[in-house]
Amino acid sequence: MGHSSKERYFNLYSSLFVLNTTYDEDLLVQPGPKPETRTYSDYESVNECMEGVCKIYEEHLKRLNPNTPSITYDISQLFDFIDQLTDLSCLVYQKISNTYAPYNKDWIKEKIYILLRRQAAKAP
Repeated sequence: MGHSSKERYFNLYSSLFVLNTTYDEDLLVQPGPKPETRTYSDYESVNECMEGVCKIYEEHLKRLNPNTPSITYDISQLFDFIDQLTDLSCLVYQKISNTYAPYNKDWIKEKIYILLRRQAAKAP
């Protein structure tokens, strides 16, 4: 039996994980050098996935500053956080080929930049 590109990529990422294939995007995160720190999250769109990356950073900031009621950050701080992660990848479903394409930190940062720029343009 053949394996999808998503399964092959994730098997490279970690030995045995079963991914939920009902979603179009998967975010693979390894914050530290130990393989046990690997996690993944499913998202229905690239934008939702990028918002998930921002939420991971916001949760990190909340843990570092538990007594701060409101936390703010700029995009350069978010990008520094992304860069210090051992691994951060996004698997995006390609309908034409019925496969998952892996994208790296630079691609993720570009998509986050576009998302945040659009959100800022919509803000009053």
